[in-house]
Amino acid sequence: MAFKFTPRKKFCRFCADKELSLDYKRADILNDFITERGKIIARRITGTCAKHQRKLTTEIKKSRQMALLYYTAVHSTEVKKKTI
Repeated sequence: MAFKFTPRKKFCRFCADKELSLDYKRADILNDFITERGKIIARRITGTCAKHQRKLTTEIKKSRQMALLYYTAVHSTEVKKKTI
């Protein structure tokens, strides 16, 4: 008997919680929307609505400019470089 996989309904965290504000100073929230390599995750994966995804992208870029977030994994202290 084969079971069908039904994915969970995606929802926008910022539409659901009105008190959760998008701000470049809140790096803890913005970290949820970027990969460990530093790429911004697409809205089809995160479930963010189009309006908030545009705002999220600009806030991540501002946060990177202010050095609150890393641009790439090479700049991160968590990722160690392999030396041979």
